[in-house]
Amino acid sequence: MLRVATFNVNGIRATQKRGFENWLAARECDVVALQEVRCPVPLLPDGVFGTYHLSYDAGQLAGRNGVAVLTREQPTDVRCWGAGALVRAPGDSHVELREPAERDVMARELKAFATEGRYLEVDLSDRPLTVASLYLPKGGLPAHLQEAGRNGREKPDGGAKYERKMRFLAGFARHLTRARRRAAAQGREFVVMGDFNIAHDKLDIKNWRGNQSSEGFLPEERAWLDEILSPRTLVDVVRRLHPDTEGPYSWWSWMGQSFAKDSGWRIDYQFATPRLARSAVRGGTDRDESYEARMSDHAPVVVDYDF
Repeated sequence: MLRVATFNVNGIRATQKRGFENWLAARECDVVALQEVRCPVPLLPDGVFGTYHLSYDAGQLAGRNGVAVLTREQPTDVRCWGAGALVRAPGDSHVELREPAERDVMARELKAFATEGRYLEVDLSDRPLTVASLYLPKGGLPAHLQEAGRNGREKPDGGAKYERKMRFLAGFARHLTRARRRAAAQGREFVVMGDFNIAHDKLDIKNWRGNQSSEGFLPEERAWLDEILSPRTLVDVVRRLHPDTEGPYSWWSWMGQSFAKDSGWRIDYQFATPRLARSAVRGGTDRDESYEARMSDHAPVVVDYDF
């Protein structure tokens, strides 16, 4: 059995204080993908990752982003984008640096994101599997929806964040195809996990009627997920296990009664190649017992694969 998790920790130093180490030890995962680690390498808390090997791209944006993959064994290979990544064994002060991929092989739309700490890919050494951790840009509303009263949380930007996200999606679709085919050529399965910042359909968001003009549930964002998912390319593993279930949600706002009322969004996913997806025997979200017990505004998404 292979237990795989993805978790947007929303700042590892804050999440550590809320019980991350206890969750990590108790859950006994074989692989954990993390997003929004938000911590420079020298300030990573001692012992926070327990007995796991750490692969980490912190990016170059102070206090933002950062993706990691925790593994039981040292990976065979680690691939990142433009900022480089560290590889560290448990309890070892020595840090090995991995050079980023050549920019000329990246999709042109992704080059502007290369140093932001948004994507990391590792080849497991004990399984024929490639694992990727993704933190996809949140985006914003297109210009025509940024009317008075339609986007009160942020100042109108003429659709700049929306356009930036759409450029990322265009480039990342091609990147996923390339990564999946590279893994297949090496006899490996492939899974990309993380915070996609898009709810796919009505079952993935509690208040879908009221959010049809909200970033993260726009028709063009949802259509992008339609394009990258199929029975022959990548499969939404948790939805395959729970085809008719509302949720299971993975994100709730810190504000108001969203968590208490389970008014959430399912935006954290495990998208796997078909053979790996078929081997999944159970999976869902580790929803905290109470608002006070929450580690993050996201919940871990955990899947057991008979692989």
